[in-house]
Amino acid sequence: MATVTEEETEIEALVVQPTKHYEVVNGEIVEEPPLGVPEGWIAGLLDQTMGYHARTNRLGRVVPEMLFVLAEEPMLRRRPDVAFVSLERWPLDRAKPRGAAWDVIPDLAIEIVSPTDWIADLMDKIEEYFAAGCRAVWVVYPGHNKVYVYTSTTSVQILQIGDELDGGEILPGFRLSLTELFEIERDGPSPSA
Repeated sequence: MATVTEEETEIEALVVQPTKHYEVVNGEIVEEPPLGVPEGWIAGLLDQTMGYHARTNRLGRVVPEMLFVLAEEPMLRRRPDVAFVSLERWPLDRAKPRGAAWDVIPDLAIEIVSPTDWIADLMDKIEEYFAAGCRAVWVVYPGHNKVYVYTSTTSVQILQIGDELDGGEILPGFRLSLTELFEIERDGPSPSA
């Protein structure tokens, strides 16, 4: 018979409190502030556009703020703002998981930077996503209208207004202009206004 540790009990207690927004880092529960309005707006747009593309083309699932099991030892659970899981990693005919965290590694993890985020914490997350097996990480900076597209911890492409997000081999055929992502009017005020 398996014994339940105090850490596991505390983590499971959070499941019955759905208003708590948390991650688990090295077995420690870390409460995370929810997304602000600008960040939530961008997360919603990515979830909708990527989700529609993934469903229509039967590529996989796009989920917002899902807790993922990245490692068992030390216990690591991360909650990207948006994530994509391909059919290769979780086929459509496989049952939906039960529990607080999805035990699969997303192909793509997206973090949307808010004013309360610390760069050191963000860099840790990028390292952890790749160590767990993510194929790409997108880091969105709403305050600067930029997206950093990581394909490894040492390879990054910086996109700005005029560029497009491209799903590449991970999400084939998906494209979204940064003008649309950041909802900048083509004939309206400049991004810095």
